[in-house]
Amino acid sequence: MAKTAYIGIGSNLGDKLENCLEAIELIRGIPEGVLLARSNFYRTEPVGVKGQDWYVNGVISLKTVISAQDLLQCLQGIEERMGRVRRSKWGPRTIDLDILLFGQDIINDEDLEIPHPFMHLRRFVLVPMVQLAPDLVHPVLGKTMFQLLEDSSHKGQTVMEMGGR
Repeated sequence: MAKTAYIGIGSNLGDKLENCLEAIELIRGIPEGVLLARSNFYRTEPVGVKGQDWYVNGVISLKTVISAQDLLQCLQGIEERMGRVRRSKWGPRTIDLDILLFGQDIINDEDLEIPHPFMHLRRFVLVPMVQLAPDLVHPVLGKTMFQLLEDSSHKGQTVMEMGGR
């Protein structure tokens, strides 16, 4: 059965916007997947770390019949292909692809937690999520994306919409 996955996309190394656009093109190639929508891109303040360049972030929705685990493997393959090296948690990255939601599934595996455990705290996720699906309800918290954004803290979480593509 097809499910809609929401995928967070971010980059803070190199040509950040181009990295995000390239990742979306590679995601289009995932077997059994159809890109449904893409948010605008946002210039965002790094959260949880100091001394890093700002990010470009956005969210896409993808209809797929593959499992969440298979989708995770596809996304990690794209990250690797694009040169992502995992040196430290929340470290700088060429590309970061996170499954935020997978239908209304709740998954707590060793290598995959859905809904993404921090999505409700991060404006760089919530702002583009509200653009795509303001009335979508978080399967654990029972609040809409719009409500979660309204409840989120602005402190240290600047999100500025970028023009262009």
